[in-house]
Amino acid sequence: MTKGEETKQFIIERAAPIFNTKGIAATSMSDIMEATQLSKGSMYVHFENKDVLACAAVDYNMDLLQDKLGKVLEKSKSYKEKLLTYIDFFSDPNRPPVAGGCPILNFGTEVDDTNPIIRQKVLLVIKQAQQLLSEIIKKAIADEELKAELNPADFAIAVFAMLEGGHLMSRVSGHNDSMKAIVKTLKNLIEEYST
Repeated sequence: MTKGEETKQFIIERAAPIFNTKGIAATSMSDIMEATQLSKGSMYVHFENKDVLACAAVDYNMDLLQDKLGKVLEKSKSYKEKLLTYIDFFSDPNRPPVAGGCPILNFGTEVDDTNPIIRQKVLLVIKQAQQLLSEIIKKAIADEELKAELNPADFAIAVFAMLEGGHLMSRVSGHNDSMKAIVKTLKNLIEEYST
């Protein structure tokens, strides 16, 4: 990595949690300059404007979330265990795996009507998450851990939507009561469909 590439990466790493916590609209270049201790000139050498930096920060946050999830899922010994691990990974929204909360929810909620480029980035991650869940469920069915009557695509959507909804409710309320109920419900459903 060149010195310029290192500086650019440093800016993204420092900016990512700020954008994820404050939101794109509320984050200023001054916030980023304060976090990086770089001058405005240095910032604009690497990023044409705040929108370009925001796109890079969104990508970084999404990649960080997926990397952390992937590492946790790798430790699971079966596909049913992977499904339960996925649920547990998102079970404490007030101590999220990425600083500032779930970037899918944070950025998706903010940009759904305002930023088509980031909206597409979020939509892609949502589709990837649902595909991952669907594949895990299909493999659990193939390994006879879950009953064949469980529809992988539909259950993947339900799991994803319930966890994201629980995340929103827990972050707004400041406690995890809603998420605990959601996790319990999902795990009970998995047990009902277990062989």
